[in-house]
Amino acid sequence: MSSETSDTLDQAMVRSSGLDTLLRDLTDRAVQEVPGAAACSITVRRADRLLTLAGSEGLPSGLDLRQYENGSGPCVEAAETDTEQYAPDLAAESRWPSYTGYALSTGVRCVLAVPIAVEGETGAAINFYGTRAGVLGTGRDAARAFAARAGDTISVALRIERRRQSAADVRTALLSRSVIDQAIGILMARERIDARLALERLRRVSQERNVKLRDLCSQLVARVSRPGDPASRRRE
Repeated sequence: MSSETSDTLDQAMVRSSGLDTLLRDLTDRAVQEVPGAAACSITVRRADRLLTLAGSEGLPSGLDLRQYENGSGPCVEAAETDTEQYAPDLAAESRWPSYTGYALSTGVRCVLAVPIAVEGETGAAINFYGTRAGVLGTGRDAARAFAARAGDTISVALRIERRRQSAADVRTALLSRSVIDQAIGILMARERIDARLALERLRRVSQERNVKLRDLCSQLVARVSRPGDPASRRRE
């Protein structure tokens, strides 16, 4: 892949407002960079199942999903075996009979699925689709080079996503701890009990009502904080 293409991919990451935008940009660019490609998609195994992270404009609906449902197809094989899969003519292909008929019905005649190494994931592939038999043959080297670069970019994007999710989880935990502490304080003042007994009482009510402790505490804090609420007046 040329340095110009690498620079463009880096620029796409900077421009991207999120993982979805970045990956859509990658798949659209793949179609431009790989001779013969009419559409492109990215397959990654996440949470023990294969899914399509993004697809280029013009990707037939259900083309990848049909492979995941059947458990067979070029992108499934590439992701699970880490081996490139090339079907120059699906009309003459016998490896994936449950998939080829559907793909042909969408206008896809040629498929190239190239494994990609994605940090933190156990299987991934970038998939190229052509509308004429053998049309992707001359673009295989370009597809491999693009896949190598795309793997690095996807790894960075997913790492950023995981960090954002981790930060969100921490914020949620801190907010939960805060509201629970407030509820404990309310009970301590109202019932004149210590923090341990207040927490035990909240947990018991949570179990009896089948309500999450955090939600129960949020309701209590909201009631006490509401102007004119009798419970609020009792605290004054």
